[in-house]
Amino acid sequence: MKRISILILLFFCFFCTASFSQTTVTYKWLDPAKAGFPVIEGQAWPTETTVAYDRFPARAQKGLNPNVWNISHSSAGLYIKFKTDAPNLVIRYKVKGDFAMSHMPATGVSGLDLYALDPNGKWCLAPGSFSFKDTITYRFSNIQVSAAFPGRSYEYRLFLPLYNSVSWLEIGVPDGNIFNFMPLSKEKPVLVYGTSIAQGGCASRPGLAWTAILQRALDRPLVNLGFSGTGLLEKSVIDLMAEIDAKIYVLDCMPNLISFSDQEIEKRLLASVQSLKETHPLVPILLVEHSEGNVDGMLDTGRTAGYNRVNKVLGLTYSKLIAAGTKSVYLLTNKEIGFDINSTVDGLHPNDVGMQKYAIAYEKTIRIIINEPTGKYSTTVPVVQSRDGYYDWRNRHSEILTLIKTDSPKIVFLGNSILNYWGGIPKAPLARGANSWNNYLEPLGVKNFGFGWDQVENVLWRVYHEEIDGFNADKVMVMIGTNNLSGNSDQEIIDGLKLLVQAVKVRQPKTEILLSGLLPRRAQEKRIEVLNKAISKLATQIRVRFINPGKLLLDSAGNIDESLFGDGLHPNETGYQKLAIALVPYLKK
Repeated sequence: MKRISILILLFFCFFCTASFSQTTVTYKWLDPAKAGFPVIEGQAWPTETTVAYDRFPARAQKGLNPNVWNISHSSAGLYIKFKTDAPNLVIRYKVKGDFAMSHMPATGVSGLDLYALDPNGKWCLAPGSFSFKDTITYRFSNIQVSAAFPGRSYEYRLFLPLYNSVSWLEIGVPDGNIFNFMPLSKEKPVLVYGTSIAQGGCASRPGLAWTAILQRALDRPLVNLGFSGTGLLEKSVIDLMAEIDAKIYVLDCMPNLISFSDQEIEKRLLASVQSLKETHPLVPILLVEHSEGNVDGMLDTGRTAGYNRVNKVLGLTYSKLIAAGTKSVYLLTNKEIGFDINSTVDGLHPNDVGMQKYAIAYEKTIRIIINEPTGKYSTTVPVVQSRDGYYDWRNRHSEILTLIKTDSPKIVFLGNSILNYWGGIPKAPLARGANSWNNYLEPLGVKNFGFGWDQVENVLWRVYHEEIDGFNADKVMVMIGTNNLSGNSDQEIIDGLKLLVQAVKVRQPKTEILLSGLLPRRAQEKRIEVLNKAISKLATQIRVRFINPGKLLLDSAGNIDESLFGDGLHPNETGYQKLAIALVPYLKK
């Protein structure tokens, strides 16, 4: 009996050991600093830093205020983009400095934040468990970005510590899972020069700093030059900023200028604007008031008087700049930011509520300045997407940004997979009508800016993000909306098309815009017929040319001619041939 008990015990131990070994996960470790190409986004000088996570180039040390140089080693505003299908991630790293401050937790000072984009471009948060020891460790478990597309690699954004310097960092991915760092964006950045508030004080975690919220909202590179206590509009920093061709410059330094005289504040403001305008006369500059001016219920009258004084100086200086004819200079007021007594940690530094207020005010103002308005429907809110498994959406966007700099398009087609998988350049993974494209469209100089699975809002994002900037096209054809039919009303599609065409007009004021009706599709012919009438009416209202080549793909009963389609939606080679012949007269001068 004793021998049987021992055998049972041994079997039990073996079973437990075997089970444990089967659940043990082995990780491969990846270092962003050794990716083989720059992957740390948010740096204006990514190839010139001494330490991988610095914010200034090494050559800047000699000219900078030592305090600015020291603070520039903090990783505020830096983030890493990657794609993975892993359900579990581990990130370990070391920092130089205390984990926390008296008014800001360790999760903000020294922690990380991990966000992902779902297939429809919605931001999702991966909550992590963390351990702050000599080596800080974050674990992200049971990640499922989308149940609709399981097993896919999705885009992630890892935001780094706001008030500490990262010595080294590694990302652990389970063996067998895909992991790829994403290259830096080719788009012009929002460049922010500010104080501790811009640096991130006192957000509870990096992703809640107003600059990080704004970065995700605009989905555009953002360079954070916020320096705690030393955002002083110093010439040495302004000169470095002038090296960068930004989308917009932001000067948010008023909180650190309270100790200066009115004359000195005005002098620094004027010199900063003049210096940036001399180098980049067309780049807009946004001046920002102290957020705490005139906050109702703030009982420290001494503080309030100081805040109001610097804001008054800024307002007067801004008026002088406008009176002198300075172009593209703007002002964001503290009233627009909208702080109240619940917005700060200490009467100065915003808490998470204050950070959100900052971000909302900034987004609203910057969208107006750079002509990127949004509306109330999903069709009018620009977003990316990753619904199509045939290609990499971001990579195709990057290809186009490269293409327009080397081979200026004469004619641009904006649309979805119906265009994307027709043929032409940039090449797509499929080409269902290459012969007709090569015979009829290629000789006219048509470039194919169609993206599989795109909806109106995705094309709007691409137009906002420089795909038709920097060249003069003869014609732009817009054929988009069929992928919105399942989730949007006709009115929502029309409103999205209106905003999209207006965006094209702003960026291509001399081009002829061809607004196409939707191609017919199986079982939706009647709805599309009604919608196309509304699109035709819209074209008349906004003064663009309406075309409807899809009517050639219908039979005598008004249904799709099945012989011209491969799947009831995408034309086959014969169908594309008919489309090409129909489009040529509209595309010729």
